[in-house]
Amino acid sequence: MEKTKQKNILFTGGNGLLGSEFHKILPHALYPSRKEFDVSNIKQMSKYLGSKAVKTIIHAAAFTSPPKVEADPEEAITTNILGTANVVRLCLKRKIKLVYISTDYVFKGDKGNYKEVDPVYPVNKYAWSKLGGECAVRMYDNSVIIRTTFGPNVFPYEKAFADQWTSRESVSVIAGMILKVVKSGYTGIIHVGGKRKTVYDYAKRLSPEKHIGKLYIREVSFSVPADTSLDTKLFRNVIHDR
Repeated sequence: MEKTKQKNILFTGGNGLLGSEFHKILPHALYPSRKEFDVSNIKQMSKYLGSKAVKTIIHAAAFTSPPKVEADPEEAITTNILGTANVVRLCLKRKIKLVYISTDYVFKGDKGNYKEVDPVYPVNKYAWSKLGGECAVRMYDNSVIIRTTFGPNVFPYEKAFADQWTSRESVSVIAGMILKVVKSGYTGIIHVGGKRKTVYDYAKRLSPEKHIGKLYIREVSFSVPADTSLDTKLFRNVIHDR
């Protein structure tokens, strides 16, 4: 993407995993820190934008750890629900395109291969908070909700779920897919991810040289959906070939 067009893109959560990857592929976009662009403070965000010619906001800032959200739901409400609503209000006021990074966890996980039109039913508080963000984004027509899942380019844990199914890919792969959605101008909901597999198989493929043990859903203290794999036909048919 041209340098001048990159400068019209603002990325929230620029210090996170996805933001760090976007720094590599969109080095000239705007990546304000939380001190500069706190999603819980709409006046501060408006002040930061000032006369900047921002045309697209990729909203990835979020409180993302399910166990931590269970322990501190207030922070998830502030960041994931109220913060996203503030970003939507800002985009409405300034007619900015909004790209919201959501999660596959909005689904119950009882069947997998979820389409964009399938009913949502989160099983933990983190996913409820992200769905709350989706509700705000759906109030704004010039927006896209990207449901996806990703992890570091090297699997960081000693164990992985052998009984949880997913469409997860490495952050470098997912970042490239998200950029295609941004470039396409698509609006609405779209699922972005890879083929259905267990988290264990994903981990072994990502880090074949590393010994990774098996973990099972019953062994953790928080609710984990069993199969949130995504149907990505829309992405492949509408976005990938553009």
